[in-house]
Amino acid sequence: MLEFNIMRAHAGRLSMSTIAGILLLCTGQANAETLRLAHASSSKSLIQEAVIMFADKLAGETKGGLTVQIFPDGQLGDEGPIADGVGSGSIDIGLGGVADAIDPKLNVVTLPFLFSDANAAHTFLDGPVGKKVFDTGADNGFKMLGALDSGFRQFATVSKSIATPEDIKGLKLRTPPNPVILATIEQLGALPQSIPFGEVYTSLQSHVVDGVEPEIRDFADQKWYESAKFLSVSNYIWTPNYWFMNKERFDALSPENQAAVTKAVEETTIWYRGKLDEVYAQVIEDLKSKGVTVTTVDTTPFRAMVDPVYAKFGAEWGDDLVSSVRSAAAGK
Repeated sequence: MLEFNIMRAHAGRLSMSTIAGILLLCTGQANAETLRLAHASSSKSLIQEAVIMFADKLAGETKGGLTVQIFPDGQLGDEGPIADGVGSGSIDIGLGGVADAIDPKLNVVTLPFLFSDANAAHTFLDGPVGKKVFDTGADNGFKMLGALDSGFRQFATVSKSIATPEDIKGLKLRTPPNPVILATIEQLGALPQSIPFGEVYTSLQSHVVDGVEPEIRDFADQKWYESAKFLSVSNYIWTPNYWFMNKERFDALSPENQAAVTKAVEETTIWYRGKLDEVYAQVIEDLKSKGVTVTTVDTTPFRAMVDPVYAKFGAEWGDDLVSSVRSAAAGK
């Protein structure tokens, strides 16, 4: 269990419940189990704080019988490999925005301009249509635990602010390997570039790309602002950090431990959502203090361009699914 201790020390926080869990394990508690959890976000991020909280709650709820070994910073791979690892069982729990290994239909929640704000996204996720969407994946070996906001995505560029569709036309923008994001960026006239998360900094620095379409916490945490000095707030796509577990591993837990995992996820999610407004406001102020020009985009002309994206994925995933999600996201 030294590796677990080292990983938690790296995160910079050891709570009383975690210490208690480690001590119980070190004294040989019967039936003690450890879950390996991986994500690609920074070890200084709100995601990392959330998974530490999850680990603490789980250790406390199970009296040290179920603990979590945390691997942040993409230590076990980028988001795609993490999902693959959870599917194969080499990782027990993962978080990330790449869902194709689980079920491509999960990407329906990332359709452009689907949610008016974070509250609308949360209401959808907690409602019947959202729960139905997130029930998927079981047939492919995944247990969907929930989703933490990866947040709304923006436009950040090296040379200019983006105010109109003409400004984005022809720009090479780094995107994650999310098919909806790729299709949307193409529809808006830019050129999507699928560059691994860990290579974005040098790609911006060397002008391999003209910009990114980041969630602003990643933009700040990864210091992409050192090259991309223009942040255009558009909220053009909301993305989740899907929270998932290997289904066989979950099913093998005792009913009490399954309940403890579910409870810890739910309580952590409530805490995480409550922190978002405060964190975003602080990140924006920090970016401005570092010389980033922050503007707000009039999204009306951009919204008028994205119906073909809905048509494309309606044909791929089913018009009924896309229509039901679009209606529920609008509160209808």
